Amino acid sequence: MNTWSKSKTSLRGVAALILGAMLVTTVLPAAAQSDPLATLRAEREAAEARDAARLAELVEDRDALEAALEEARQLHAEAESRHVELESRQAELESRREALDSRQAEQSDDLTAVLAVLARHSGELRDALAESWLTVGGAELPPRLNDVEVLRPEHLERLADSLIALTVETGRIRAFEAPVAASSGEIAPREVVRLGNLAAFGAGELLERGAEEGVLATVTRTPNEVAQQLAAFQAGEGERIALDPTGGQVIEALAQRPSLQERFQQGGVVGYVVVGLGAFGLLVALLQYGYLLSVTVALRRQLMTLDELRDDNPLGRVLLRFRALSDAPMPEALEARLDEAVLAELPRLERGQPLVKLLAAVAPLLGLLGTVTGMIVTFQAITVFGTGDPQLMAGGISQALVTTVLGLITAVPLLFAHTALAGRSRQLAGVVEGQASAALAERLEHRRSAITAKEKGSHAAAMA
Repeated sequence: MNTWSKSKTSLRGVAALILGAMLVTTVLPAAAQSDPLATLRAEREAAEARDAARLAELVEDRDALEAALEEARQLHAEAESRHVELESRQAELESRREALDSRQAEQSDDLTAVLAVLARHSGELRDALAESWLTVGGAELPPRLNDVEVLRPEHLERLADSLIALTVETGRIRAFEAPVAASSGEIAPREVVRLGNLAAFGAGELLERGAEEGVLATVTRTPNEVAQQLAAFQAGEGERIALDPTGGQVIEALAQRPSLQERFQQGGVVGYVVVGLGAFGLLVALLQYGYLLSVTVALRRQLMTLDELRDDNPLGRVLLRFRALSDAPMPEALEARLDEAVLAELPRLERGQPLVKLLAAVAPLLGLLGTVTGMIVTFQAITVFGTGDPQLMAGGISQALVTTVLGLITAVPLLFAHTALAGRSRQLAGVVEGQASAALAERLEHRRSAITAKEKGSHAAAMA
């Protein structure tokens, strides 16, 4: 009984302590609030009533009180274990810090200098390769070592592995899908082929870095021959590909080369006039040459059938007019009539030749005129802007050179056309003149024979 009384007394003391702690924890927050006094008293009385009821319950229920004490002991043990663990962790961190300090001290100034050199070169390499094709669908850039305080073996390994990977990527051809911005501004995924660190292309167009991160863009213009090779290589139909070891400078120069239409537009108004006159002259020459070919065919047909004269060719018309003449005129008159008939056919045969010859002579002069006007524009640009920017003078120089080229290009075909027309018409005129002369000689011989026969008949009659 005494033991039970003592235990009961000790339990009551513990319960009183718990009750007091609960009262303190309840009253202090309530006192710290700024509620009215009546509310505070009501809450305190309610808390005291609850604590008194719980204390009475714990006093009456020995098992519940012992369970509460056991729970308190477990919480205390866990707190002690956590405290020991934190102290151990603190000691471990302190030991690690001391090891790092000692290791940094062991590196001395040489390793510090090595770290500084590696950090500088890794940064420079990253900056140099920032716009490289190797980072597009390939290896990663080497890590930055600017924030590293202690050089470790893994830093060297990562740097070496990155350099080796970049070196390997320079000799690989990779195909992948990436967003590409077309010339119209539309961004769409496209299959891209990367040739090491030299170039990248897709759908027969060379690519360049876009304005947005991770987006590629097509170049302004890809040369046609290069585009054909790229498209055939990407489709697996060709084994040759155009590479530019200068980093795209040669391809860019080829892309900037103006087309035939652009060169024509550089000639300006004078260029348009020169080309227009040249086209008109060639059209006249072609029409006349076609007419001469038809006359040649008709003339050859007439030569095979001289007994049946037709008026669809110059020779037939000349011989028809000649045969229509009577035998009364003198030989000189017959020859004059025949020459008149031949000369009447020459204008048709030589039609268009003077115009073609004139245009062939005028075209270089117009080209020279464009050269002079282009140089005037160039000197005006020099006067206003100086010689600092060659692009300001490019317009006048282009006009000066292009008009000269256009004038020569126009004059040369016109000269050939005029020569062809003159040769063909001269040949036809020679055939007509030859056949007309033969017809005249035949008639004169026939007349002389008739006169001789008549004289012999008269002489024989006189003798009889």
